[in-house]
Amino acid sequence: MMLGFLLARAGVRTLVLEKHADFLRDFRGDTIHPSTLTVMDELGLLERFLRLPHQKLERLEGWFGDYKIKVADFDRLPARSPFIALMPQWDFLNFLAEEGRSLPELTVMTRAEVTGLLGTGGRVTGVRARTPDGPLEVNAVLTVGADGRRSTVREQAGLELEDIGAPIDVMWFRVGREASGLDRAFTHVVPGKILITLDRGDYWQCAYVIPKGAAESVKARGLPAFLEDVSRTSPALKPRLSDVKSWDDVQLLTVAIDRLKCWSAPGLLCIGDAAHAMSPVGGVGINLAIQDAVATANLLGEKLRLGRLTDADVQAVQQRRAWPAKMTQAFQVGAQNAILTPVLTGANHVLRPPLPLRLLTHAPWLRGLAARVIGLGFRPEHVQPALPGRNVGGAINPT
Repeated sequence: MMLGFLLARAGVRTLVLEKHADFLRDFRGDTIHPSTLTVMDELGLLERFLRLPHQKLERLEGWFGDYKIKVADFDRLPARSPFIALMPQWDFLNFLAEEGRSLPELTVMTRAEVTGLLGTGGRVTGVRARTPDGPLEVNAVLTVGADGRRSTVREQAGLELEDIGAPIDVMWFRVGREASGLDRAFTHVVPGKILITLDRGDYWQCAYVIPKGAAESVKARGLPAFLEDVSRTSPALKPRLSDVKSWDDVQLLTVAIDRLKCWSAPGLLCIGDAAHAMSPVGGVGINLAIQDAVATANLLGEKLRLGRLTDADVQAVQQRRAWPAKMTQAFQVGAQNAILTPVLTGANHVLRPPLPLRLLTHAPWLRGLAARVIGLGFRPEHVQPALPGRNVGGAINPT
């Protein structure tokens, strides 16, 4: 959606295909980081955007056993919006779609599920889609797969995926907030258990971390046992855990950390989770995808508009964005190895924060550095000015 907005703003005729009727689904993390807020500011949209309901997260803190830990201070960032905005992703996407209505070059088509690629002579020339009105074929100079970690576009193109590995999965649920005495700590860790809580105004959005592949064994113990584990991790939630009435109220996120060896093929590009799936650690996935979109528009917008796009131009997106993706994944793998795995496999051990967390807690400048890594990323992108003129652009297939 962001890439469609940026390309249309640059004068490139662009079609965004969305398989659902709307964006109203639980996107889980829903964290809009300072890097994305900076992009919205550069687009002149930040003030209107922040009128939408949201909560501000200015610091990442948590409990590691009996120890209060401090991880990141976003208010130390050199940014106009030095905080994470907690906002449902459907509100974010709806906002972009509404703002995009003023761009004559942008078309958003819902209930259009991409089922395959069009091509000739080894070059992708568009997509096939299924719509309520029947099959649809879209011809495009460039097709962009932004359709997530189970990307149809990526699969149809036969692009090779490298699995980095993630030792965790996450079970998501929500409970009412008004009667809870829970503080705004982000993370709650006790021996063998990890819980993330996001303040969503009138409710807490909760992520209970489990070992990879353990969901069925957790469910086999029964919902009461699961909720008892949650209450032991954060006792303040116990009065509202009755809001979780069945397993239908608990969603499983199968965590993956992977990346494509090559993000593109002639006439095709993958970005976001379709190119590099991220762990929930740091909540950086959507924000890294937004950075990919900005870089893609900056690198390809003018060439698409002028009809001068080459395969080497498309490959330049990976050349610019692969390093930030790899560094972010390395950061996530480090957190997995140093914190998540030892906690989940050491249920009977006395908890003491590992050295990195102790250093962060006692060194404000390190928390500022952590805020840069989490909030801004390793290579923040900035919106280039819009370009005049018009030309046929690409088909974008989002999640």
